[in-house]
Parts: sequence; C-alpha cells; structure tokens
Amino acid sequence: MKLMKDNLTIKETEQAIQEEFDLFDDWADKYQYIIEIGQKLPSLDKKYQVEENKIKGCQSSVWLNAYEDEGKIVFEADSDSTFVKGEIALLIRVLSNRTPQEILAADLLFIDQIGLRQHIAITRANGLASMIKQMKLYALGLASEVK
Repeated sequence: MKLMKDNLTIKETEQAIQEEFDLFDDWADKYQYIIEIGQKLPSLDKKYQVEENKIKGCQSSVWLNAYEDEGKIVFEADSDSTFVKGEIALLIRVLSNRTPQEILAADLLFIDQIGLRQHIAITRANGLASMIKQMKLYALGLASEVK
C-alpha cells in the first residue's frame, strides 16, 4: 500500500504533514492523530515480523521490511505500540517509494516542525532515531545492489 499522495517530492510530503498537524491546537490532539495514522497502516505480514527485521534501540517492538521495486525502495512496518506504529507510518509516508538517493538525502525536518521530537520521551526519541537510521541503512544497502 502506498502511503504517498500522487508523486509529491519528499519536501512536498513533509509540508503536507506539517499542514495537517497545524490543524491541531494542542499536543494531545496531535498525539491522538499519530495513533490514528498508525491504525491505518496495514499490518506487516507475520513472515516479516522476525528478529532480523526488528529495529534495535526501540523500547517497543518495531518490525521494518524493505524491498526494491523499479529502482525505488518500498517500506512496510508494524509495531506492538499504536503510537510507534503511527511514527513509522509517518516515516513510511515520507520515505517509501523513493530512490535510495532521495532517502539518503532526506533531512526529515517535519519531525521537528510538527513538534514530535520535543513532545516524546527520550526513549521514544531514541526509538524514532533508530527507525530513521534503519530506513537509511536499507536505502544504502539497496542503493549498492541497484547499481
């Protein structure tokens, strides 16, 4: 399932996310919205919910699978935490169906623009950083395979 609208660039997708979050006045509403985003993310096939796909550094269990499709990387993920599933869904929306070069170059400024990093516990912030790192590592690995 593509979580990306049309053919928006990473920057345009980040801008769209920021505009969605700007509609909420307080962080509790934004937090709930992230949970709702996670609930819309399709469950990851159980065959991919294995130790080798588990993101290290997350307090919750997060599984991330990536594969190449016509030179672009497609991400799919799941988590046992509804909030964390929302976080990974946002990252998938921005980074999935992109070339490895686009993923590696992405600065992901939307995370700070929507206030996410500032409003989560340090353990969650570390987990978020681990998710981003793993997605970029997949891009790096798949970039070398695609060449």
